[in-house]
Amino acid sequence: MRSPQPSRPISFRTTGRTNGQLTRLAGPSDVGRSSKPFVILDRFVFGAQVPINLPVLPHSGVAVLTYLHQGSIRTSDSQGVERTLTPGAVGWLRSGRGAWDVGPAITSGGVVGYRLSIALPPILELSEPYQSIVKPMEVPVKGPARILLGQYDGAQSSLQISTETTCLHVTLKAGNHWRYDPPDNHDIMWVAVHSGSLVAGEPLEAGDFVTFDRSDLAVDFFAKDDCEFMLGSAQRSPFDVVEGYFSVHTNAAALRFGEVEIGRLVTQLINEKRIDSKQAKEVFERLRFVTSRDNRR
Repeated sequence: MRSPQPSRPISFRTTGRTNGQLTRLAGPSDVGRSSKPFVILDRFVFGAQVPINLPVLPHSGVAVLTYLHQGSIRTSDSQGVERTLTPGAVGWLRSGRGAWDVGPAITSGGVVGYRLSIALPPILELSEPYQSIVKPMEVPVKGPARILLGQYDGAQSSLQISTETTCLHVTLKAGNHWRYDPPDNHDIMWVAVHSGSLVAGEPLEAGDFVTFDRSDLAVDFFAKDDCEFMLGSAQRSPFDVVEGYFSVHTNAAALRFGEVEIGRLVTQLINEKRIDSKQAKEVFERLRFVTSRDNRR
């Protein structure tokens, strides 16, 4: 069967850079500058060794969406609140001025998932942190697409974000066709293939990450095998991308503010004996504007 051709050609493709359990498909220094507000996309794979000690990972200036395809993971945030993420659920962290969303974790089985960071606009980049989990049965479904964020074909995610942003998990059976018509003004689009193979103008295999030419035109998909993929579309952000190791902001002053808050938060976690001095040192060494000395009483 002849596969349909998309209206939008692919502009960039990669299989990412793998470092241990994490593969970075897009980062703020490369693809994220052209695909903003999508600034980071990571795929992670954890074995069944439990518990595992994830690195201290503070954020500021971004909203982080975490989605599992396999396994479950229980973590504790910077306020000490424990949360368990299961397959099909959507974890949401609006880091704002600064938050820590993982620490020592307990996994169930092998864990495979994605972590997507979305740059917040100025009105939210220094807001109070907010976290939630959308349960699997609460995620809207429209045809082959689960709507993790934003809206698609009249269905709307319960997660609130002020930017024009959609993220889907799409599942197709071999031989199926599906057409994605992005919402009005969505001129940024990417796909990360989780499993199987498909055609979207060009053949794509599991592990591929691609971005499409900037436009608001549709893309046709044809499944060569049973396949699953993540898809994101958005209106391109007009704001600058100013990055730190843990943070993405719209300007240097906001980045400095976020790093000061991260430094304060790490000092608090040391005092609460929730992280050790080695972990704290690793964080402070990566901050541009703040050192551990700045946070001493």
